[in-house]
Amino acid sequence: MSKHLFLYHTAEDPFAFPVGPGTLKLRLFVQSGQSLNCTVIHSDRYDSPGSELPQEMERTGSAGAYDIHEAVLRTETGKCRYQFHIKNSTGENVWYGERGISENREQAGAFQYAYIHRPQATLLPYWTADAIVYQIYPSSFNQGTLQGIADKIPYLHGLGVTAIYMTPIFESPSEHKYNTSDYYKVDPGFGTMEDLIMLVDTAHRHGMKVLLDAVFNHAGDTFFAFRDVLERGEASPYKDWFYIRSFPVRQAPVPSYETFAKAEASMPKLNMDHPDVADYMIEVAKYWVREAGIDGWRLDVANEVTPAFWPRFRRELKAEFPELLLIGEIMHASGPWLRGDQFDGGMNYVLRDAVLEFFAGQSAGPVRFMEQVLHQEALYNDQANSAMFQLLGSHDTLRFLTACKQGGRGWDRESTSLSRMKLAVFFQMTYIGLPMIYYGDEVGMEGATDPHCRQPMVWEAQDQNILLQEWYKQLISLRKEHEVLRTGGFRPWFTDEPRNVLGYVRRSEQDRMGLIINNSPNAYQLELCNYRSDKTVLVDLLSGLTIRTDKRILVEIEPFGCLMLY
Repeated sequence: MSKHLFLYHTAEDPFAFPVGPGTLKLRLFVQSGQSLNCTVIHSDRYDSPGSELPQEMERTGSAGAYDIHEAVLRTETGKCRYQFHIKNSTGENVWYGERGISENREQAGAFQYAYIHRPQATLLPYWTADAIVYQIYPSSFNQGTLQGIADKIPYLHGLGVTAIYMTPIFESPSEHKYNTSDYYKVDPGFGTMEDLIMLVDTAHRHGMKVLLDAVFNHAGDTFFAFRDVLERGEASPYKDWFYIRSFPVRQAPVPSYETFAKAEASMPKLNMDHPDVADYMIEVAKYWVREAGIDGWRLDVANEVTPAFWPRFRRELKAEFPELLLIGEIMHASGPWLRGDQFDGGMNYVLRDAVLEFFAGQSAGPVRFMEQVLHQEALYNDQANSAMFQLLGSHDTLRFLTACKQGGRGWDRESTSLSRMKLAVFFQMTYIGLPMIYYGDEVGMEGATDPHCRQPMVWEAQDQNILLQEWYKQLISLRKEHEVLRTGGFRPWFTDEPRNVLGYVRRSEQDRMGLIINNSPNAYQLELCNYRSDKTVLVDLLSGLTIRTDKRILVEIEPFGCLMLY
C-alpha cells in the first residue's frame, strides 16, 4: 500500500476527546474511494508495547476528499497509547502513528492521549438536550416591549418552544441595541428590570429558559467609559479600556480608535485584555443571572474578543451557575472556541450555508449536502455538536422563505419555495443540536437581509401561513416524543443524486429512526436497504402509513415529500 495515502489524526480535540468517564472517542480522516478497513490498537500508555488490544473503527461517512472513521475506547486508567492499522481490499496494510505512515509498526510511532481529566467537556446544562430555541428581536416582536413578549409566552409554549433567545435589551440609542450605553440597565423602550424578571418568571412557569445577548467585543459611544475618554482624552482613567490610535479622540470623518466592523464610530472596540474591563464585563454577566434569573448568554462577535477572556469567563460563570448555557456567535468554523473551555456551543452559520445550498438554492445535490453536513460535524466534539444553535436564519440574514423564492431550479421556483422550506425545517428538527427558530419563520414571514429581516412579527391570522405553523408544531412534537431525535447520533443512510433524494438515520444504543427527504418535484418509488433488523413493520410518523420490511424497504415518496420511518 502506498505510503502517500492520505490519513489525518492528532491526539487532541476534535480528533480525540472524552465522551464520558474513562471513555475516549477517536476520529480518523482517511482518503476516500479506497474501501479501507481501519482498526485502532490501544492500551494504557505505561503498558509494555505489544500488549495493545485491537478495536475496529466505524466508517461514519464521506466528507468528499476524505472518509471519517470513529471508535470509542474504554480506558480504565484514562492514560491511552494507540496506533491505527489500515488495510485495503487486497490485504495490503500500513500503520499510522504520530510519526506518520509506515509499513513498520514501530517506525509509525504511537499517539498518546496522556490523561482523561475529569470530563468537564462532556457536561452541558441538563435542559439543553430537549431545547427548542426561539430567537426574538425585541423591538419587532409584540409591542416592542418585554411585557409584550411575556404576553406571548403562551403562544410560544403552544408552538413547542422551550428556550427564548433575545437580541440585546440593554440601554442603547439604536433600535438593534448592539451599541450598549449601560450594561446594567434595561432599555426604557423595552421596559424595566421588573419587566424582565416578570418575563423570566413567566417563561419558567411555562417550562422555558431565557437567554440574553451580551456584547463584550465593543460598547456604544454613549457608554460611560468612552464618554469620559471623549471628554478628557489622555487624562481619562478609561483611555486604555479602548484602542485609541491618537488624541484628541475624533469620531469623524474616520474614527481615531478601533471599532466594530469598518469604522463604526458608535461602536468603539473594548480592550478585553485590560483587567478592569474583563472584571467589569464578568460582573455584568453574573449580575443578570443573579438578579433576573436568566439561563444563558449568547456572546456577540465572540471570535474578535481576546482569547484569554473566554476561559476565565466560563470558569467564573459556570462555578456559580453550572446550568448556564454559553453560546458564542462565530459566523465561520468555530472549533477553537468549542473545545470545552470556552463555549458550550455556537450559532451554526456554516451548516446553514449547506442547508441554503441544498434546499433554498438547489445549487448542490444530496451528495455534496451530506458531505458538508459530515464535514462540519467532524470539526467539533460531541458536546459542541449537541449544543449548536441549528438555525435557518437570524436577525443578520435574509429570511429562509425569501431565500427559497430567490433560488431553486425551474421556472416555478416560487411555487415550490414553501415546499422546500418545509423540507429544510424537517431536516432542522430531525438533526442533532438545538433547533433555533427565528421569530416569524413559523408563519411564513419574508424579508431580505437587515433591516428587512427584522420587520414586525405578523400576528393577524389572515396574514399567517397556518399550514406552515402546524408543520412546525408537528415536527417539534415528534422531536419531543422521540428521544432518539434529541440525543441520538447522526449517520448517512443513502444519497440518490439523479433523483435528488437522501436518507439518514438517527440512532442510539436503544433506538433507530430513518429519515428520507425528496428535494425534487417528482414522486419516486425507492428500494432501500433496511437500517434496522428488529422490526418487520415501519411506520411513517408523519402520515401513519405502514411499510413492511424484510432485507429491503420499498417506499413511495411524494414530490418534495419526506418520511419519518420508525
